[in-house]
Amino acid sequence: MGKTAFTTLCYIEKEGQYLMLHRTGRKMDGNQDKWIGIGGHVEEGESPEECLLREVKEETGLTLLEWKFRGIVTFTSDQWPAEYMCLYTGGRFKKEEGSGTDGGLFLCPEGELQWMDKRKVTQQKIWDGDRIFLRLLEEDSPFFSLKLSYRGERLVYAALDGRELELFDLCLPDGTPTGHVTDRETAHAWGLMHPTAHVWVVRKNGSSGKWELLLQKRSSRKDSFPGCYDTSSAGHIRSGEEALPSAIRELSEELGIRAEPEELHYAGIYDSGDILAEFGGRPFHDREISNVYVYEKPVREKELKLQEEEVEGVLWVPYEECLAWVKAEDPKICTNIKSLEILGQYLYERETL
Repeated sequence: MGKTAFTTLCYIEKEGQYLMLHRTGRKMDGNQDKWIGIGGHVEEGESPEECLLREVKEETGLTLLEWKFRGIVTFTSDQWPAEYMCLYTGGRFKKEEGSGTDGGLFLCPEGELQWMDKRKVTQQKIWDGDRIFLRLLEEDSPFFSLKLSYRGERLVYAALDGRELELFDLCLPDGTPTGHVTDRETAHAWGLMHPTAHVWVVRKNGSSGKWELLLQKRSSRKDSFPGCYDTSSAGHIRSGEEALPSAIRELSEELGIRAEPEELHYAGIYDSGDILAEFGGRPFHDREISNVYVYEKPVREKELKLQEEEVEGVLWVPYEECLAWVKAEDPKICTNIKSLEILGQYLYERETL
């Protein structure tokens, strides 16, 4: 597949925008028809900074006066040679007289140049892995090492500073996968719609005859809604995984309940909407398509094996009381009311069978 490539890439900034290049100039370009920053291959004997300055001048007509080395990105692919990319952001620059068009932008032989709002960049046709390092740039993360592995154009593996990132598919409002993939942090930072699987563990109180729900108390170390009561078990559906296997896995990992597929009853699906909160000083978007399941087999609380890093405890609560907490926006609970409404309909139908 050829020798390993050594490249640079720079996102030049101005007034909340990046200077982006729509790569349309080369037919045999791996980035054909995608939007990327400014960069190219390091030539024999060049330093990364020499390559950076040369590529910026050649592709934009600008002389870069200020830049910052932000990270190393390692790419692997089943179609292209491995690549090590030095990632930069650029600040001040100088424009040479007569170097631009009437609109002010350089006529780049590689494609079309355009100043673009940083958030709009993520909505363009870009590589899925680019969203991850664009998020790191936006968060002003310290110098990082990011590895991205592709099968064709599909991102199949990502690791940040040696730690594998959890990847899952992005989806449409009906749950249909879009064909794009991202990591957990990027989806929640930018409100990208993704699928989850939720399981309600329920029982009927023998004395009152009322349905009770098993709530889990989220660990105080969680990066979102720490210490709040939530659905019995829930989690993201991994990239390439179906909802039911994900529900079974989460139930086992979080509570130690080993369920068979036929023991989980599908209750429905809902769009959470874009729920915005803030944790650790950063915005957190919870925009999920959630598949809801119900587990009715007897559960002995003392036999549960709680996942320490995820769950601090559990609590049985009557359905009506739990619903009242959510309607009152009680801060001790973070369950979505749509999930409870779907469960309520399931329990109603269960009673009328």
